[in-house]
Amino acid sequence: MTGSLPPLTLVVGGARSGKSAFAERLILGSARPRRYIATAEAWDDEMRDRIARHRKDRGTGWTTVEAPLDLAGALSGASDAEAVLVDCATLWLTNHLLADHDLSAESAGLLAALAACPAPVVIVSNETGWGIVPENALARRFRDEQGRLNQRLAARAGLVVTVIAGLPMVLKGALPEQQ
Repeated sequence: MTGSLPPLTLVVGGARSGKSAFAERLILGSARPRRYIATAEAWDDEMRDRIARHRKDRGTGWTTVEAPLDLAGALSGASDAEAVLVDCATLWLTNHLLADHDLSAESAGLLAALAACPAPVVIVSNETGWGIVPENALARRFRDEQGRLNQRLAARAGLVVTVIAGLPMVLKGALPEQQ
Protein backbone atom coordinates (compact mmCIF):
# COMPACT_ATOMS: atom_id res chain seq x y z
CA MET A 1 0.00 0.00 0.00
CA THR A 2 1.42 3.31 -1.01
CA GLY A 3 -0.21 6.66 -1.31
CA SER A 4 -1.72 9.36 0.75
CA LEU A 5 -3.72 8.76 3.88
CA PRO A 6 -6.82 10.70 4.90
CA PRO A 7 -6.46 12.95 7.95
CA LEU A 8 -7.85 10.17 10.18
CA THR A 9 -7.89 6.41 9.69
CA LEU A 10 -9.39 3.97 12.20
CA VAL A 11 -8.16 0.37 12.22
CA VAL A 12 -10.35 -1.74 14.47
CA GLY A 13 -10.39 -5.43 15.28
CA GLY A 14 -10.25 -8.04 17.98
CA ALA A 15 -7.27 -9.12 20.04
CA ARG A 16 -4.47 -10.58 17.90
CA SER A 17 -6.41 -9.86 14.73
CA GLY A 18 -3.43 -8.26 12.96
CA LYS A 19 -4.73 -4.70 13.28
CA SER A 20 -1.45 -3.18 14.54
CA ALA A 21 0.61 -4.81 11.78
CA PHE A 22 -1.88 -3.59 9.18
CA ALA A 23 -1.83 -0.06 10.60
CA GLU A 24 1.98 -0.09 10.48
CA ARG A 25 1.86 -1.07 6.80
CA LEU A 26 -0.47 1.86 6.10
CA ILE A 27 2.00 4.24 7.73
CA LEU A 28 4.97 2.68 5.92
CA GLY A 29 3.13 3.05 2.61
CA SER A 30 2.73 6.77 3.13
CA ALA A 31 6.50 7.26 2.61
CA ARG A 32 6.47 9.93 5.35
CA PRO A 33 8.62 10.07 8.48
CA ARG A 34 6.93 7.79 11.02
CA ARG A 35 5.75 8.75 14.52
CA TYR A 36 4.48 6.00 16.82
CA ILE A 37 2.43 7.08 19.83
CA ALA A 38 2.27 4.27 22.36
CA THR A 39 -0.47 4.25 24.98
CA ALA A 40 0.46 1.04 26.83
CA GLU A 41 1.86 1.03 30.32
CA ALA A 42 4.14 -1.79 31.43
CA TRP A 43 2.55 -2.85 34.69
CA ASP A 44 4.07 -6.34 34.76
CA ASP A 45 6.61 -8.59 33.04
CA GLU A 46 4.10 -9.94 30.54
CA MET A 47 3.17 -6.42 29.39
CA ARG A 48 6.85 -5.42 29.22
CA ASP A 49 7.41 -8.44 26.94
CA ARG A 50 4.46 -7.44 24.72
CA ILE A 51 5.79 -3.90 24.37
CA ALA A 52 9.28 -5.21 23.55
CA ARG A 53 7.83 -7.54 20.87
CA HIS A 54 5.87 -4.66 19.32
CA ARG A 55 9.03 -2.54 19.17
CA LYS A 56 11.02 -5.38 17.62
CA ASP A 57 8.31 -6.20 15.08
CA ARG A 58 7.97 -2.52 14.14
CA GLY A 59 11.68 -2.18 13.43
CA THR A 60 13.71 0.99 13.16
CA GLY A 61 12.83 4.30 11.61
CA TRP A 62 10.04 5.26 13.99
CA THR A 63 10.01 8.17 16.43
CA THR A 64 8.29 6.72 19.50
CA VAL A 65 6.34 8.86 21.94
CA GLU A 66 4.86 7.28 25.06
CA ALA A 67 1.51 8.81 25.94
CA PRO A 68 -0.55 6.56 28.20
CA LEU A 69 -2.78 9.49 29.21
CA ASP A 70 -1.80 12.67 27.32
CA LEU A 71 -2.59 11.56 23.82
CA ALA A 72 -3.73 15.07 22.88
CA GLY A 73 -0.33 16.46 23.87
CA ALA A 74 1.49 13.79 21.90
CA LEU A 75 -0.61 14.52 18.81
CA SER A 76 0.07 18.24 19.10
CA GLY A 77 3.80 17.48 18.77
CA ALA A 78 3.42 15.92 15.32
CA SER A 79 4.55 17.78 12.23
CA ASP A 80 2.64 17.97 8.96
CA ALA A 81 5.45 16.03 7.26
CA GLU A 82 4.95 12.93 9.42
CA ALA A 83 2.44 10.09 9.48
CA VAL A 84 1.29 9.18 12.98
CA LEU A 85 0.28 5.79 14.33
CA VAL A 86 -1.58 5.69 17.66
CA ASP A 87 -1.57 2.23 19.19
CA CYS A 88 -4.02 2.02 20.77
CA ALA A 89 -7.21 3.85 21.73
CA THR A 90 -8.31 0.91 23.87
CA LEU A 91 -5.34 1.04 26.23
CA TRP A 92 -5.60 4.84 26.35
CA LEU A 93 -9.26 4.57 27.38
CA THR A 94 -8.40 1.87 29.93
CA ASN A 95 -5.74 4.11 31.47
CA HIS A 96 -8.27 6.91 31.91
CA LEU A 97 -10.93 4.55 33.25
CA LEU A 98 -8.55 3.16 35.87
CA ALA A 99 -7.46 6.69 36.80
CA ASP A 100 -11.16 7.53 37.35
CA HIS A 101 -11.07 10.37 34.82
CA ASP A 102 -14.12 11.80 33.06
CA LEU A 103 -14.18 9.55 29.99
CA SER A 104 -16.58 11.73 28.05
CA ALA A 105 -14.33 14.77 28.51
CA GLU A 106 -11.18 12.80 27.70
CA SER A 107 -12.76 11.38 24.54
CA ALA A 108 -13.90 14.84 23.45
CA GLY A 109 -10.36 16.14 24.01
CA LEU A 110 -8.94 13.30 21.94
CA LEU A 111 -11.33 13.99 19.07
CA ALA A 112 -10.42 17.69 19.13
CA ALA A 113 -6.69 16.84 19.13
CA LEU A 114 -7.15 14.47 16.18
CA ALA A 115 -8.99 17.18 14.25
CA ALA A 116 -6.19 19.67 14.98
CA CYS A 117 -3.30 17.32 14.23
CA PRO A 118 -1.45 18.50 11.10
CA ALA A 119 -0.31 14.96 10.22
CA PRO A 120 -2.42 12.07 8.97
CA VAL A 121 -3.21 9.78 11.91
CA VAL A 122 -3.91 6.06 11.90
CA ILE A 123 -5.44 5.02 15.22
CA VAL A 124 -5.77 1.39 16.29
CA SER A 125 -8.64 0.28 18.51
CA ASN A 126 -10.16 -2.95 19.75
CA GLU A 127 -13.67 -4.05 18.90
CA THR A 128 -14.97 -5.14 22.30
CA GLY A 129 -18.65 -5.52 21.55
CA TRP A 130 -18.73 -8.94 19.90
CA GLY A 131 -18.35 -10.94 23.09
CA ILE A 132 -20.73 -11.79 25.87
CA VAL A 133 -22.06 -9.15 28.25
CA PRO A 134 -19.42 -8.85 31.00
CA GLU A 135 -20.42 -10.03 34.46
CA ASN A 136 -19.30 -6.93 36.37
CA ALA A 137 -20.18 -3.25 36.19
CA LEU A 138 -16.63 -1.99 35.52
CA ALA A 139 -16.17 -4.33 32.55
CA ARG A 140 -19.62 -3.41 31.17
CA ARG A 141 -18.81 0.30 31.53
CA PHE A 142 -15.51 -0.19 29.73
CA ARG A 143 -17.12 -2.13 26.88
CA ASP A 144 -19.81 0.53 26.48
CA GLU A 145 -17.33 3.43 26.58
CA GLN A 146 -15.04 1.69 24.08
CA GLY A 147 -17.96 1.14 21.72
CA ARG A 148 -18.96 4.80 21.97
CA LEU A 149 -15.37 5.95 21.36
CA ASN A 150 -15.02 3.66 18.33
CA GLN A 151 -18.26 5.03 16.88
CA ARG A 152 -17.09 8.61 17.35
CA LEU A 153 -13.71 7.85 15.78
CA ALA A 154 -15.33 6.03 12.85
CA ALA A 155 -17.73 8.92 12.22
CA ARG A 156 -14.78 11.31 11.83
CA ALA A 157 -12.43 8.98 9.96
CA GLY A 158 -12.04 9.10 6.21
CA LEU A 159 -10.95 5.46 6.21
CA VAL A 160 -12.20 2.74 8.56
CA VAL A 161 -10.80 -0.78 8.28
CA THR A 162 -11.58 -3.80 10.38
CA VAL A 163 -9.01 -6.57 10.54
CA ILE A 164 -10.11 -10.15 11.14
CA ALA A 165 -7.63 -13.04 11.09
CA GLY A 166 -5.05 -10.73 9.53
CA LEU A 167 -7.34 -9.77 6.67
CA PRO A 168 -8.39 -6.13 6.25
CA MET A 169 -11.96 -5.28 5.33
CA VAL A 170 -12.71 -1.68 4.38
CA LEU A 171 -15.83 -0.39 6.12
CA LYS A 172 -15.56 3.23 4.99
CA GLY A 173 -13.43 5.03 2.41
CA ALA A 174 -10.80 3.41 0.21
CA LEU A 175 -7.33 2.05 0.86
CA PRO A 176 -4.44 4.10 -0.57
CA GLU A 177 -3.68 3.00 -4.10
CA GLN A 178 -1.09 0.30 -4.59
CA GLN A 179 1.79 0.98 -6.90
